[in-house]
Amino acid sequence: MTRMSTTKSIGLDLGDRKSQFAVLPPISEGGEIIERGRCATTRRGFRKVFEGRPATRVVLEVGTHSPWVSRLLKELGHEVIVANPRKVRLISANDSKDDDVDAELLARLGRADPKLLCPIHHRGEDAQADLALIRSRSELVDARVMLINHVRGAVKSFGERLPTCSTDAFAAKMEPLIPDGLRPALSSVLVCIAQLTTEIKKATKKIETEISERYPDVEVLRQVEGVGPITAIAYILTLEDPTRFKKSRKAGAYLGLRPAKKKSGKKDPELRITKAGNTYLRRLLVNCAHYILGPFGKDSDLRNWGLHLASRGKKNAKKRAVVATARKLAVLLHRLWTTGEEYQAIGYRSSTAATTG
Repeated sequence: MTRMSTTKSIGLDLGDRKSQFAVLPPISEGGEIIERGRCATTRRGFRKVFEGRPATRVVLEVGTHSPWVSRLLKELGHEVIVANPRKVRLISANDSKDDDVDAELLARLGRADPKLLCPIHHRGEDAQADLALIRSRSELVDARVMLINHVRGAVKSFGERLPTCSTDAFAAKMEPLIPDGLRPALSSVLVCIAQLTTEIKKATKKIETEISERYPDVEVLRQVEGVGPITAIAYILTLEDPTRFKKSRKAGAYLGLRPAKKKSGKKDPELRITKAGNTYLRRLLVNCAHYILGPFGKDSDLRNWGLHLASRGKKNAKKRAVVATARKLAVLLHRLWTTGEEYQAIGYRSSTAATTG
């Protein structure tokens, strides 16, 4: 492998239409920028600039374009580092933020020590496409909820109240109950809700059949009561490689479900969770935790542990219990994924300890 410390380092500030880059020489040749330039943020534009160059370390920030750009640059033979600006305040809090400045800063940080950038790992193109379908379904569900709430609120303002109903059947069952004065305003909204329901069902069927078949490990994760196909697939697609964590407990921290730390001297305050990592998957795991701890959750060690935690306080204790259960669930799913073992809702921890011990 080429020693990148003896080659050039390129900082790349991605823009929606144009991207700025700055090139630094090897450390042994000094620290002045030897080349600056711009290129179109397109595959053709990047190939024109980076194809044919010697293997170089290219540093860019995470963003909308960073997944495909990083894959393309790797195909062209470069070492690509995708910086996490949330971890590097030198980037996010720069008071002289400018495309040229950002590109140069990324190049200097990448040349000094890549670990300073807390580099992230982008998923593959196929995984990104499959996850996009799951996210699209989620957006459709959110849009339907917003429209249903609009209909209920409008009817309530007329002095009426619509009965409870499943979201799938809402448009058909509520249509005859709409007050006559609101029909001109809400009829088109009900049509949209019905169309959204149809599209959500199509997306759900595709996820549960076509996508699930491509990821057989989904069934391993679904052994846990409360974890459905969408959560299991999203978990696999987000982490993508189970071996990226040496210990399963790292999965909870990766998804932002561990408390933040701000320890200094004797002070060690209790802080909220970091909320780092994938927001969508974290929300799915929290929803699973709500189900596990809710009235329909089946008896399990995880449920009993969460309920015990919730009983040690009032309202805030219940909220903490849900988050803590979601964190434990993230760890459990990673454990099942890496081992492929059979899950036992009761006594799983003791049986695992006996096996590993």
